[in-house]
Amino acid sequence: MHIRFSAPDLPSSGVLAVLVPEDATPAGVLARIDESMEGAIGRLLSGSRFKGKKGQVTEFFAPHGLKVDRLILVGVGKADKAAALDFEAAGGALAAHLNGAGVTEATLISEPIGMMLDAGGQAAHAAAGARLRCYRFDKYRTKEEQEKKLSLTSLTVGTEAHEAAAAAFDKLQQVIDGVFLTRNLVSEPANVIYPESFVERARALEDVGVKIEVLNESQMRERGMGALLGVAQGSEREPRLLVMTWNGAGDSSEYPVAFVGKGVCFDTGGISIKPAGGMEDMKWDMGGAGVVVGLMHALAARKAKVNVVGACGLVENMPDGKAQRPGDVVTSMSGQTIEVINTDAEGRLVLADVLTYVQETYKPSTIVDLATLTGAIMIALGKNTAGLFSNSDELSGALSEAGTAVGEPVWRLPMGADYDRMIDSDIADMKNTGQRWAGSITAAQFLQRFVNEGVNWAHLDIAGTTWSDKDAPTVPKGATAFGVRLLDRYVSENLE
Repeated sequence: MHIRFSAPDLPSSGVLAVLVPEDATPAGVLARIDESMEGAIGRLLSGSRFKGKKGQVTEFFAPHGLKVDRLILVGVGKADKAAALDFEAAGGALAAHLNGAGVTEATLISEPIGMMLDAGGQAAHAAAGARLRCYRFDKYRTKEEQEKKLSLTSLTVGTEAHEAAAAAFDKLQQVIDGVFLTRNLVSEPANVIYPESFVERARALEDVGVKIEVLNESQMRERGMGALLGVAQGSEREPRLLVMTWNGAGDSSEYPVAFVGKGVCFDTGGISIKPAGGMEDMKWDMGGAGVVVGLMHALAARKAKVNVVGACGLVENMPDGKAQRPGDVVTSMSGQTIEVINTDAEGRLVLADVLTYVQETYKPSTIVDLATLTGAIMIALGKNTAGLFSNSDELSGALSEAGTAVGEPVWRLPMGADYDRMIDSDIADMKNTGQRWAGSITAAQFLQRFVNEGVNWAHLDIAGTTWSDKDAPTVPKGATAFGVRLLDRYVSENLE
């Protein structure tokens, strides 16, 4: 969809949309429209269910006194509380309405509402919401009826601050491109995205200045990555370690922050095989790695002034005759030994070696890992909030604030010695699962054993938030890319 910004002139044809605050009376351009329509807008606002609440949409067909075919009012909520997310929700609601109606082109008038965001920012975020909602993964649909496809191809956003809006949207657009890259990766089936093909998709980041390095199976074996390789040994697909670096703060060997993603491109559970029902969803068990790739694209595309490492451990977890067995003991790159109690607790084994590699090679002071790690996190937090575990109050607070700002909330859960003892093994340094209780916490405790002293670390369990089974204002059903905007915001607010 093409988006452009212009002065807030009323179009002489087509579809016109206007942003409206809650419980408002017609003012500005809306007052002029109301006058042309002989007070119809005022009567609507005072006597109908449309009150301008966030995401509300109402429509006039062939509105009297205007030359346009349709007039659409879109609510943004209370004026004194209208923030970036409210304008994004309004843009998303408008895009959904226009696509449902088969509209191809429209004009949106955005006049200043409230004081929390300047006029340019309001228009830019409304446009961003519309673009985010217009994502659709349909490359494999060959016989779909035309009326079921997205129709909106062009949106003109009218605002007095159109130059500022265009500049603000340009930065948002770079991040949205990263979001869409992640959504595409996570949406692909496992016969298309596997370790080698994932790497090839990631090589597109070289076009925006990201440096790509890849370790193959023999190179990982030389480095003693027995935990990761143990997961991969049952698959015909060879594993890969993908490392991406962005030097936005100068050509330096110092990388203060690293982002690590779990990339299990398909997870059968291995010998501890999963039930057949719903196993097809395990194509997106590489969601953490997908987020890291999308994030690296966003940071590089918008020229973030920071040096960053992104690393993804890429494997398949399959149950053939070479697969590891429950009870096997593997030796990680760190030298610590792990008793494999359950081969379906594989993501933490992959992350263990990637965490060690990143610390030994790049020595970051901060690491954030992302993983679709545990079903238990969905029992605790549902599917809208990710679990946060950390050894740093400061890092936890920064991530929480970033998540709230972009609509990707996280909730910090406890850690401690009592939980850590639950993964002690009788024959090795640790086991890869604890008891039935506190499954997300013991998984985090496992990862923390591979974090060096003095390194600030956070783990985001995104098992519940990586895929959505329903539409949201700016996130259509399917892959969400939860984490890309959160971590981009964290970088911009804390590291640049």
